[in-house]
Amino acid sequence: MTPADAAQQTQGFLSPSGVEIAFVLVGLVTLGAALVTVTTRRLVHAALWLVVALGGLAVEYLLLTAEFIAWVQVLIYVGSVVVLLLFGLMLTKAPMGRSPDADSGNRPVALAVAVPAAVALVWVVVDAFRTTWIDLDGAVQGSTEATGAVLFRHWVLPFEALSVLLLAALVGAIVLSRKKEQER
Repeated sequence: MTPADAAQQTQGFLSPSGVEIAFVLVGLVTLGAALVTVTTRRLVHAALWLVVALGGLAVEYLLLTAEFIAWVQVLIYVGSVVVLLLFGLMLTKAPMGRSPDADSGNRPVALAVAVPAAVALVWVVVDAFRTTWIDLDGAVQGSTEATGAVLFRHWVLPFEALSVLLLAALVGAIVLSRKKEQER
């Protein structure tokens, strides 16, 4: 038995590795950024905190050795969706400072809906993956080969629908900004 094998056998649940510690720390930063995203009253700051939250998710994917998904996260969400959101804010001339429209005063109602929805979501995900087994003989989970096979077999239509939705949002923002200029 080599020293590396002995170290692996003695490392249990209560002795996390460096990757596990980094995963938890990045997860906490990502959670904090997500909370600031939804609680701030400045729309531009919310978009920038969203970049931090989505970037944190990309780092989590890297720590899980899902490099392809991490780069898709950076390119699609951080690179495209947030840029589209910022362009939408600029084209519709959204206020840069505090936005009184960003808070409707219904925080207790929102919290009463959000907490049961979060509990239901966690329950569904845990229940769905409770008996999931990973095939160790096939392609590495998170690899480009395995991810591409799943995406192009089952998820082509949702990705295409999302691209059409993003295009419609961009065209709508341009149309809204043009109408306001012509009315002046």
